[in-house]
Order: sequence, then C-alpha cells, then structure tokens
Amino acid sequence: MTSTASSTDTRQDQQAPDARPSWQQRLRRYGYSARTASDVRARLVPPFAAPGTRLWQALGVPPVLAGRIARWSGWGGPLLVTLLAGVLRFWNLGSPHAVIFDETYYAKDAWAIVHHGFEVNWDKDVNKLILDSGGHVTLPSDAAYVVHPPVGKYVIGLGELMFGFDPFGWRFMTALLGTLSVLMLCRIGRRLFRSTFLGCLAGALMAVDGLHFVMSRTSLLDGVLMFFVLAAFGCLVVDRDRARERLAAALPADEDGRVRPDAHVADTLSLGRRPWRWLAGLMLGLAIGTKWNGLYVLVAFCVMTVLWDVAARRVAGARHPYTAVIKHDLGLAFVATVPVALVTYLASWTGWILSPTDGTGGYYRNWAATDGKHSSWSWLFPDWWRSLWHYEHEVYEFHLNLHSPHTYQSNPWSWIVLGRPVSYFYESPAPGTDGCPADAGDKCAREVLALGTPLLWWAACFAIAYVLWRWFFRRDWRAGAIACGIAAGYLPWFLYQERTIFLFYAVVFVPFLCLAVAMLIGALIGPPGSSDTRRVAGATGAGVLVLLIAWNFIYFWPLYTGTAIPIDDWRSRMWLDTWV
Repeated sequence: MTSTASSTDTRQDQQAPDARPSWQQRLRRYGYSARTASDVRARLVPPFAAPGTRLWQALGVPPVLAGRIARWSGWGGPLLVTLLAGVLRFWNLGSPHAVIFDETYYAKDAWAIVHHGFEVNWDKDVNKLILDSGGHVTLPSDAAYVVHPPVGKYVIGLGELMFGFDPFGWRFMTALLGTLSVLMLCRIGRRLFRSTFLGCLAGALMAVDGLHFVMSRTSLLDGVLMFFVLAAFGCLVVDRDRARERLAAALPADEDGRVRPDAHVADTLSLGRRPWRWLAGLMLGLAIGTKWNGLYVLVAFCVMTVLWDVAARRVAGARHPYTAVIKHDLGLAFVATVPVALVTYLASWTGWILSPTDGTGGYYRNWAATDGKHSSWSWLFPDWWRSLWHYEHEVYEFHLNLHSPHTYQSNPWSWIVLGRPVSYFYESPAPGTDGCPADAGDKCAREVLALGTPLLWWAACFAIAYVLWRWFFRRDWRAGAIACGIAAGYLPWFLYQERTIFLFYAVVFVPFLCLAVAMLIGALIGPPGSSDTRRVAGATGAGVLVLLIAWNFIYFWPLYTGTAIPIDDWRSRMWLDTWV
C-alpha cells in the first residue's frame, strides 16, 4: 500500500511555523537537537509516493524485476488501464449499424464540414442511403443553419476521412478521444494525489462508467468537449507544479540545506512564460469551439489557476500574495488563457470564413453584404466578422429560447442520481433475428442507453460531499480542484432549467466525479500511519466497492452496446421507472 501513502495528506499547502525557537537553534552548536522543521520545498511540490514492490514479490516476482516494474508503474499502470478502456470502446464499434440519436446531425455535418468547410442541408431520408451505400452519397451544397461551433465536427470528420462515411468512421474519433481521456485521467490523478494507485483507480473507474463508455462510442459533441476540458485541466495541474518548482528553486536554503520561506523572493519573483498555461488556453479554445458551455469552464479554470498562484506565494512566505500575483502573474495568466482561447475559437471558423460570399458559402456568410450592408459598424469591422457576429447572435437566441419538449429531457437536479437517461437506440428483434436467442419465446430488446454506471454515480454523491468537506474544512487544494471541475461542468445548467437539456451533457464532469470517488477510496484505505487493522479494513471496503462498480458495468453492458437480450432481462435492468 506504499503507493497510497501520501493520498490523504492534508498538509500540502499549509504553512507550518518553524518548530524551533531561536534559543534552541543557538544551542545546536553544543549538541542540542530539536524537531526537524518542515522544508518549504516539500510543501510547494510534495514528492510522489515511492512505488512499492511487496505485491509483486508476494506474486513470486524476483526482487530485481519487481523493482523495475515498480519504477515503470508511473506509465505502465496508466497504459494498462488505457488498453482495457480502448479494447472496450473499439470492440464492435460499428454496432449498431445505424444512425443513432443525434448522430443524424453530427455525423453528416462532420462529413460536410471536412469537404466544404461548412454544414449543408441533407435530404430527409438520406440516412438509409448512407448506410446501404457505405457512405457513397452525393454531398449537397445548400448551406444549413446549425447551432454548434465547428471543432467537434472537424474531429468527427477526421475519423470519417480515415475510415469512411459509415458508423465505424464517424465513431472512431470519439472512441479514440474517450480512450485517451482515460490515459490523461490516470496521469492527472497520479499527479494530483501523488499516488500511481489512486491515479490508475480514477482512470479505471472512468473506463467502466457507462455514460463515458456510450459517449465514446457515439459521434456526439459532448465527448469531444469532455476531452478538451480534461486536457485543459491536466495542463493547468502540470503548470501548477512547474510554477511551484521554480518558486521553490528560488528560495534560500539554511545551513542544514532546508529551503526556508522568503518574503522578498515570494513577493517579487516572476514565474516566467509558463507554456503549460498557454497550452491550457489552446485546449479551452477548442472546448469552446466544440460547444459554448466551454466558456463556463474557461472562467472557472482561470479563477482556479490564479488562486493556486496566490496559495503558492503564500506558502513561499509572501507578505502580500494577492498583490504579488496581480503584479507578476495575472497579466500573463489572462493573455495565456482568454485571448488564446478566443483566437483559437475564431480560427476554428476558418472554413466558414473562407467560403464564398455570393450565397453559395456557409449559412449567413453573405449577411454583411446583403441584410447587414447598412450597418453602422461596416466601416470598422470586415464583412466576415460582422456576418459571423450576426450568426453567433442568432445561435445565442436559439439556445436561450429552446423549450421544445423532448421525451428524454431532464432537469439537472436529477442528473447526479441518473434520474432520466437518454435512449439513443431501441429495437425489438424477434427470436432468431439480430442476435435475439431463438428460444427467447418473446421479442428481445436492443438498446443503447446513455446511463452512467449506477453504483459509481451513487457513490459519487457521497464522494462529492466528502470532497466539499475536505475543501472547506481541511483546505485541501486537490479537493478544491476536483470540486471546481464538477461545478464548471454541472452548475451552469441550473441557469437553464426551463431549457430542453439532457443527462448526457454530464459527461463533461464525469472525469472529476471519478477523481472524487478515487479520493474517497483513498480516505477509506486510511491515512499514513494507520494501523494494519485499519488499513486492512479500509482496503477491504474499498475493494468491495470497486468490484461492485465493475460488476455493475458488466451487468448493464447489453444496454450500453445494443446487445439483444430477452425482454424480461431488459426489464430487470430498468431499476427506476424513469429509465423506461
């Protein structure tokens, strides 16, 4: 259990005072030895837990090889979890061989945008033709009015260019990003908790989450958005470590080699250009270019990273940490995130901007030259800018007034307990057809249900409460970071409770739910210094919880993959009436 040794350490950002008064320090020359004072370097950048070899030696692995495995575990463990996630997501990816749910929009929009640079209007019954012909259909040229930015459709279209205009092709990139997001979460969790075990656990939990799994096998935009949000969060976590390492390196050391706080250094040191923060700005721009709710994430993450800088300078001994951050960090932090994100967003519209303005280009591309030619701003902004601004305004009005009732719409209050999942696909094959057993006796059910693994999500309800408690009462920055990720993806939807919204939007904060559950499990296992009895009891409870979550995913596997099962088996999986 050595890999979890630091997983529940709550002292990473607390500024412990020097335990030795000055008279004790003077007595040291006569042989006096007092308690060791804490090193500021360890508080600024806590070390990773040393990987243990006891498990491998217990399995009969020679000590030398066990040591190598332990050293490689920082990458080996995440890669193994990612391999599992990839096998699950790519297995039989083209099934169901159908256009399911909103794939009817995004798969076709993606095919158009990678060929024309803008979306087009398709014939009403073209889906069947696409499936029957293997995607060999004539591409229309009439521009279509769409309400989401182009980045996610470019991503989906890349898979179509590589593998064809068919279900496997339009699901390939979401499956790839879903798999890579598991790898990212393992590594982010490892850096966050300083524990390879807990990092891999967070990734494994996401690998067996039903909502993440279904969204990884469906060409919708929200899975792409989740990937870019998680990538931005990971970049900011790395940036946090790099900045604190630079701050620790600049602090003076005493005669015993311990790094000590220094007000002058902490108040005046510039932390440099910080390339990871710029990369985070790029990822946030791609997130906004996928769906507009990435804007809320941008705001939340910007506030979070600035508060991290304040905490770092305070630990380093700054007398006025907020003033120091405003002077030395805030300007570059703003430039690296907000302008970079906005420029990235604008760049994502290049295909639309370069399309013709004679009425054959993108929707509203010629607005400035027609309806908007008498605008009072025409002398200041180019036509493409004014046309795009008009387009965005119309899209905003659409989103604001979207109240069309839908069978599977849900209120965000119910999301966290999986109150109303979304059925993407449903068929009732007769016995002996489409995988329905010949001896079924009655029709079977084939469904793809966007439902999170219930036991994982219900455990996450307790994990969120634990994370909030740890943030408020223990000042644990890791808990605050996880809470920020959940809040950024979840809370904004409460502003639009009258709008038509769906549970699958919650996939954006699934990674942070998994981090919260992993943190809770780390606490169940026990803090450093716990007795063997406490550790055994905690590990047993944690193990049972993880196994139950894995079993729950396997139990609902037919509903995640569209596998035909007898109707009675399907009914037994409808645990809540609202799932039907």
